[in-house]
Amino acid sequence: MKRLLALSVLFALLAACTSHRSISTPAVVPVKVSDVIPGLTGNLDRMQRGIDQCAALWRAEDGTQADFEAFVKQWLATTPQAREALLEKISRALEIFRTQQNQLTIELGRPTVLAEGEPGEIDYLLTSYDAYAHFSDDLFANKVAFITILNFPHYTLEEKNALGPSWDRLEWAYARLGDVFTERVPAQVSQALTDARSAAEAYVDKYNIEMGHLLTPKGMRIFPADMSLLSHWNLRDELKSNYADVPYANAKQEMIYKVMERIVTQEIPAGVVNNPAYDWMPYDNTVFQNGKEVSLPSEGDVRYGHILSQFHAYQELDRWCPSMPTAIARNFEGSIEMSDKEVEDLFIRFISAPQVAQVAALIRERLGRELRPYDIWYDGFKSRSTIPEDKLTAETRRRYPDAEAFHRDMPRMLRNLGFDAAEAGFLADHIVVEGARGSGHAWECMGRTEPARLRTRIGAAGMDYKGYNIAVHEFGHNVEQVTDLYHIDYYPLAGVPNSATTEAMAFLFQARDLQLLGYGRQKMDDNATLDIFWGMYEIMGVSLVDMYTWRWLYAHPDATAAGLRDAVLSIAREVWNKYYEPVLGTHDSPLLAIYSHMLDYPMYLPNYPIGHIIHYQLEEHLAQCGSDAAFATELQRIYKQGRLTPQCWMQGAVGAPISVEPILSAVSAILDR
Repeated sequence: MKRLLALSVLFALLAACTSHRSISTPAVVPVKVSDVIPGLTGNLDRMQRGIDQCAALWRAEDGTQADFEAFVKQWLATTPQAREALLEKISRALEIFRTQQNQLTIELGRPTVLAEGEPGEIDYLLTSYDAYAHFSDDLFANKVAFITILNFPHYTLEEKNALGPSWDRLEWAYARLGDVFTERVPAQVSQALTDARSAAEAYVDKYNIEMGHLLTPKGMRIFPADMSLLSHWNLRDELKSNYADVPYANAKQEMIYKVMERIVTQEIPAGVVNNPAYDWMPYDNTVFQNGKEVSLPSEGDVRYGHILSQFHAYQELDRWCPSMPTAIARNFEGSIEMSDKEVEDLFIRFISAPQVAQVAALIRERLGRELRPYDIWYDGFKSRSTIPEDKLTAETRRRYPDAEAFHRDMPRMLRNLGFDAAEAGFLADHIVVEGARGSGHAWECMGRTEPARLRTRIGAAGMDYKGYNIAVHEFGHNVEQVTDLYHIDYYPLAGVPNSATTEAMAFLFQARDLQLLGYGRQKMDDNATLDIFWGMYEIMGVSLVDMYTWRWLYAHPDATAAGLRDAVLSIAREVWNKYYEPVLGTHDSPLLAIYSHMLDYPMYLPNYPIGHIIHYQLEEHLAQCGSDAAFATELQRIYKQGRLTPQCWMQGAVGAPISVEPILSAVSAILDR
């Protein structure tokens, strides 16, 4: 997962309140540009838009009506040359600000994020410090924000999608600079949101299940004694690994499924989390210590309390964003830049398609049994599913005993994917690899003086295959982060349209993890297409649960944590019964609520299925490249487009909009064969 919400997406959510009215009544009225500067020529409509948007955010402490008019007269760039010079100055300043704020966040967060000893309570307090909290306040106070708004007014998503195809790169840079200051959110509001998220992150990062202490109904231990798996990522990946021919494979899957059920219902005994002092029998939920049964209280509603605390922080932010007055609107229209209805329709179109049941029948035939809920993670379309994971882990531990070994191998991996030696070296030189306390993430570079950071879990014996697979995914994020920052033409265009677009790059890399271990070229064949298809089916249901949870919260703003827990379970079961039970069976399964992203990155999950959709469309397009070198060159061309809107970016990438139809058609053709 890309650690984007902690920085740029969080910044986007705070800036994505696209109304130009504050909670406070504006202190001035707009003036006509022709009255301020008589005889002016040029794009007067754009200039007037900037004046209007400045007036909407001007407060009494900013000055009088006369002060406002003097400000406009002084700072309005009236020639193309003056406006472009202003772009360069403000862009440079933003890069400096973001770089320094990023470094402060990184360094303060090291004890809680990296596997470098046990953090203390003071470390969690320091990690929750928001280096961005006063950014907006300070730049409005010294008028830099107003100067930016005046000369680079904001355009709505609808306007960007309509006008964007005719804009050149400079016009896109102007438009993206106009997205930086759209509301005046007080520092304490931003800090409260950061505090809530930091608490959720700390909870998630320490949520390990001691697998060697799980007991079957007969009291057997079927997992390695030292296996400790983070929920949900490592639990899911361990379940996937047991589609290979390994001892107790299906029994392990059934036990992990039961553990997941206990987690989402919060029936799990609180004392068994991240604690090897107890043995736990998930099936009947009994706990033993030194062979004797003991009684431990369940978690209750702790999990859902973290979601609720973030909701309350967002409620306060809502007051400052009148035209996007919910976290839902800011996340989808502001950050993802696709409406939640558009995303919902896209997902339902896919998970309701007849091809889903047809692929499920193929899986049922391969497994030789009736399908179970956890078969949403069926891994048999991947070539690695036929390779025992212990063999893969032996290889990854040999290659990567520590983070530095993985870093040293990056240039080779990039050359394997078709990057030339110079670019492979450049990219590797701008990525740092670090051992993570949690599952791992990619932390982006915000300025062209710092590296991107790959954080992944590395055990004492070296990097196991699960960690390697995640690391390759994060490596893809890092390559994107360096490419569309260091090779971008205008800083406001640095990055990608949304998190889904960077997930697509990560999926491109992750799909080639065995190729990077020397198991031969991994290409978009029938199995690869079916693998992406089935992964989309799984994650779309999870994403809908996340989306519907937040709709429920806004409909029930006074909910308690216990009430939210019951609502999430009800939502998860309803989505399951409607779209998954007909395919996988088991009435009322709550499995779709297991993803930890719901706790610390609310509504991030939809980025994954959108990323899968983009991934497949990119794979289909890149398959036409005649060589590995052409693959790498085309991949860089696509990502050097930078931060356009998703639909404009996709048109530039493959000449078509974001759509599920290509993969549905491809799967139909495969099934016909």
